[in-house]
Amino acid sequence: MDTNYLIIGLVLVLVIVLIVWLIKKNRKDRKDFEKAVNASDVKPEQHEDDQM
Repeated sequence: MDTNYLIIGLVLVLVIVLIVWLIKKNRKDRKDFEKAVNASDVKPEQHEDDQM
């Protein structure tokens, strides 16, 4: 049985590209999530005024 190194090489390259793409997407999503959470924080001054 012959091993086709071209196919194995292409699959490895595709897997590496997929992993790099997923890592970049995860970092971007994390930054967007942190911005959204920070933007939605209630400021203490506003919170105290709302209770009165």
